[in-house]
Amino acid sequence: MKNKVSLKSRGSLIQRLVLAPYSVWAVLFIVVPLLFVAYYAFTDNSFHFTFGNISRFFTETSPVGDGSREVRRYLLIFGRSLKLAVISTLICLVLGYPFAYMLSRASAKTQSVLITIIMIPMWMNFLIRTYAWMTILQDTGILNGFIGLLGLKPIHIIGTEGAVVIGMVYDYFPYMILPIYSVMAKMDMKLLEAARDLGCSSAGVLRRVVWPLSLPGVISGVNMVLIPSISTFYISQKLGNGMFYLIGDAIEQQYVANDLHFAAAIAFILMVILLVGMAFMQRAANKKAYA
Repeated sequence: MKNKVSLKSRGSLIQRLVLAPYSVWAVLFIVVPLLFVAYYAFTDNSFHFTFGNISRFFTETSPVGDGSREVRRYLLIFGRSLKLAVISTLICLVLGYPFAYMLSRASAKTQSVLITIIMIPMWMNFLIRTYAWMTILQDTGILNGFIGLLGLKPIHIIGTEGAVVIGMVYDYFPYMILPIYSVMAKMDMKLLEAARDLGCSSAGVLRRVVWPLSLPGVISGVNMVLIPSISTFYISQKLGNGMFYLIGDAIEQQYVANDLHFAAAIAFILMVILLVGMAFMQRAANKKAYA
């Protein structure tokens, strides 16, 4: 009995020692920066405690149109950012889910080849990938050149929401596929066979078995696409031709203007909103999976 207790204690000690480097890294590069963001968000330029930065995000207005009416500036920017991020995430999910399913059912050699193809764009710098899409989507770019060869009129994509969404989908698509694939690859095929033996159709197997079991991967993929999409700023600046001002652009602008406290406030509010949203999504996914 004493030997078992001793071995258990030794094992837990080894686990703590193994996790120690990660714990130190997490504290230094995750917890400490977040504390600094919160500290700057709730202080003014004299580092006195204030809610002014937080209230400014919700109350500051700016004129629109002919100046006859005003809108809540940062709430409007956040709504636009959320809309584009949700659209990009849904596109990634619709395209990535069936691809991840087919990938998980393929042979080991095919899986290796397809995963490599998916990861190849991620080996290139983020800026290069964005500039590549600028070359493709601009009015005199590759896409309109091909359309011209077909005898059709050129389409003006650059400067539209569509270009920004395309850039987001292209850059973050692998982050949707890989989490879903990792869950589906470990799925017990006997459960699918049992569902078919009990008279479930292919659509029923997908809805009643595959989808609930793959929800953890779906939630992870949604988070990994939605969060960077909603906070991006470089894609909107380049592919949006400077016509789209997203929440990431707002943070960058305040940082460039040396208004670090308001920039931290925007980042803090965005972080809280995303954490709350992720918590609700995870809770709903857990309920459905356990049900």
